[in-house]
Amino acid sequence: MANQFDFKNKNIFIGGSTKGIGWASAKMFANRGANITLVSRDIKLLEQRKKELNNNGTQNHSIISLDFANPEKLTHKLRDFITTNSLEYDVIVNNTGGPPGGALVKALSSELVNAFNLHLIAFHEILELLLPGLKKNDGGRIINIISTSVKQPLNGLGVSNTIRGAVANWSKTLANELGAFNITVNNVLPGATNTGRLKEIIKSKADQLKISEKEVETQMANQVPLKRIATPDEVANAILFLASDKASYINGINLPVDGGRTKSL
Repeated sequence: MANQFDFKNKNIFIGGSTKGIGWASAKMFANRGANITLVSRDIKLLEQRKKELNNNGTQNHSIISLDFANPEKLTHKLRDFITTNSLEYDVIVNNTGGPPGGALVKALSSELVNAFNLHLIAFHEILELLLPGLKKNDGGRIINIISTSVKQPLNGLGVSNTIRGAVANWSKTLANELGAFNITVNNVLPGATNTGRLKEIIKSKADQLKISEKEVETQMANQVPLKRIATPDEVANAILFLASDKASYINGINLPVDGGRTKSL
């Protein structure tokens, strides 16, 4: 794969990139020559991760601490960052942690507003700031990491199901509008993936059902035809492909990476 996908001199913006799928993606892009902007809230972890990224001596990696839950502050910080560093991007990977679990009927309206800010509004602010660079470079990729819940809502994740669906429709609309600029917009839909987010969900379900976390994890794996939970690298491979020249005519899709768990086509 290293020989198939070349991102030399490409600038990649990756949200949630100190852990899980975001970090796996950052490493893959860096290993193929890209300049990575790592994005997270934790500045100390960002600094550590930057040191861990592959650098062939010509790559220029950068970091920025952003809180997706505060879109207004995010906008000001990101605008200053790209202006100061004269950065224009070729690939945007929108990725951030999901909202707390629970039944939708028990969710407060404020929880929906917070999730809307965390995902759709933050992603839209990032788009507004980085889109001029994509257009100037005569093309680019926008890849949103969402969830299989946009195809099949997941029990116990009411707020997440609602917001993920909104992001999927936002993305499809953008794909229609930006195709004329040679910019593709696609969604990757991870299923159960071995990340911190999954551990939170497992713990919550274990507490609710009064069983062990290991039992919950086994149940989750058994719902997947492949009978196992994905690694972050397996999802990152799909992101890498959609960002590559090999995917130049793929636009406006939802790509499940879930081992076949989703029942719908």
